[in-house]
Amino acid sequence: MKSNVSKLLSTAAIAATFSVGATAATLDDVKAKGFVQCGVSSGVPGFSNADDKGNWSGIDVDACRAVASAIFGDGQKAKFTPLSAKERLTALQSGEIDVLTRNTTWTYTRDASLGLDFTAVNFYDGQGFMVRKDLGVTTAMDLDGATVCTEQGTTTELNMADFFRKNKLSYVPVVVQKADEALAAYDSGRCDVYTTDKSGLAAHRTKLADPKAHLILPETISKEPLAPVVRHGDNQWKDIVTWALHVQVNAEEMGISSKNVAKIKSETNDPSIKRMLGVEGDMGAQLGLPASWAYDIIANVGNYGEIFERNVGPSTPVDIPRGLNALWTEGGVMYAPPVR
Repeated sequence: MKSNVSKLLSTAAIAATFSVGATAATLDDVKAKGFVQCGVSSGVPGFSNADDKGNWSGIDVDACRAVASAIFGDGQKAKFTPLSAKERLTALQSGEIDVLTRNTTWTYTRDASLGLDFTAVNFYDGQGFMVRKDLGVTTAMDLDGATVCTEQGTTTELNMADFFRKNKLSYVPVVVQKADEALAAYDSGRCDVYTTDKSGLAAHRTKLADPKAHLILPETISKEPLAPVVRHGDNQWKDIVTWALHVQVNAEEMGISSKNVAKIKSETNDPSIKRMLGVEGDMGAQLGLPASWAYDIIANVGNYGEIFERNVGPSTPVDIPRGLNALWTEGGVMYAPPVR
């Protein structure tokens, strides 16, 4: 889920080409056309996935709908462009999409050299390995000589190479263009192991004929903070995308959800809640948004906990525990600046 550094450096010229246009007011363009165009993955259950009727759902889809809610008061004013790992950054640089909400890892090279800015982390992840249980492997240290499938155009390849080199293990990489192709190669027996971010492993495991026959090994071999991405130079747009997530995290911490936000707005005496929900002051004006921007995000999309639980939580087939993605008050690292 992370672009190969060599490929990233080769796109630096593209970034320079589009850097001038990046200063344009994306918010004005979005308002003019009446929707937000978001780049998403081509099918990762729990993150961005379309059903047979073309209805999109997932954590990354909700990140897009939160931005649409902040601007228009309507989370349905969002459109989605499915992109491969190889395509995603160029699509953002070229202006094909307004924001990339596609399980994309925040790295130094991406942030510093491509004319792009990361916003706020919406999922803390790490790369891992999945194997068939009948392989008899219980730890990544047992993978010496394994054949490993992964997706092209991602730094998964680099993390994988670093892991095997560091631990003096041999391996044979099988690199394909898309995540579904990597999964199909693994499922067909072309490789012993499938590697990507652990959230992706959990999501793709649900697509296998017998998910219980496959084991995600305990090792986490990298840090993968996943965050929406925007073009560098449009600070207003970056702030809107960033604060759309901060509002969701703050709402969960305050006990505000899509189910009770209307009641709390009408009854609360808490100044911090009044500010965030637009009862007092006009915090939205600083972003070029309506006073109800934060209220609309919570009412339409929910707080961060709601989004996590309905898309990837224990009650879903993906079944990911909160872990690092729990609030800072509950042992995780999800922490947002205050709206004041």
